[in-house]
Amino acid sequence: QVQLIESGGGLVQAGDSLKLSCILSGGTFSSYAMGWFRQAPGKEREFVAAISRSGRNPVYADSVQGRFTMSRDSAKNAVYLQMSSLKLEDTAVYYCTAATIYSSTRSSARESEYIYWGQGTQVTVSS
Repeated sequence: QVQLIESGGGLVQAGDSLKLSCILSGGTFSSYAMGWFRQAPGKEREFVAAISRSGRNPVYADSVQGRFTMSRDSAKNAVYLQMSSLKLEDTAVYYCTAATIYSSTRSSARESEYIYWGQGTQVTVSS
């Protein structure tokens, strides 16, 4: 069974940077397009970033475009979310997720396409 384990969350100040990691186990990493979603207290879960199976064509939510960068490392079965210029509104639990998308170059922002989810890692941005 595929498992996703996130790490790297924590408490930071506004303007700081933070890097989240997610390791996939129990499956063939290259078979999965990957994504990051987040859920803030009292809000619905929302899309943050996604990357295709090939690592090409990453997509980002408008709210994080230009501040966050998603990447993947096939040698480590890992994806990363480099977050910079963090804002108070970035405070949330961040979830790593995996989707089986046939096209190796398509990234997806659609939550319904993702079938495996991690437990989440808390990111708290303070002023």
